[in-house]
Amino acid sequence: MNEIIALKNADSKQLLERYKKLFGEDASSNHRLYLWRKVAYKLQEHEYGSMSAKAKNRLKALVEEFDPINNKALRPANPAVSQQPSIKDKRLPIPGTVITKEYKNAKYQVKVLEKGFEYNGKIFKTLSAIAKEITGSHWNGFLFFNL
Repeated sequence: MNEIIALKNADSKQLLERYKKLFGEDASSNHRLYLWRKVAYKLQEHEYGSMSAKAKNRLKALVEEFDPINNKALRPANPAVSQQPSIKDKRLPIPGTVITKEYKNAKYQVKVLEKGFEYNGKIFKTLSAIAKEITGSHWNGFLFFNL
């Protein structure tokens, strides 16, 4: 859609105006990328239609059934574990997720483990260590892997 592409280069003020016109209310944020995504989604909804009620209900049911973060029934039942504060960084995806990064025309894949990360058959404690292994210089792992 040409309008979405044109809005990609719009400033925050223009996006705020378009947001208000589409949603009928002021945006909760003036972050340009956030506004562009919300406006683009709404324009696509107008053009192609939104998800059916059946699809929305199915998606909600799947999240409720399989999402261990938001579904308390899927969390560990050990009370000692649940009383301790979580030390897992909230920026990290759940264990088992594969993070993919393209760097200098090569694709790198890192698997998130319960404690650490697996890259190239080796276990690393931090993403920064993997970024250093890949680039040869120190990087903040979250920045390097766009987390």
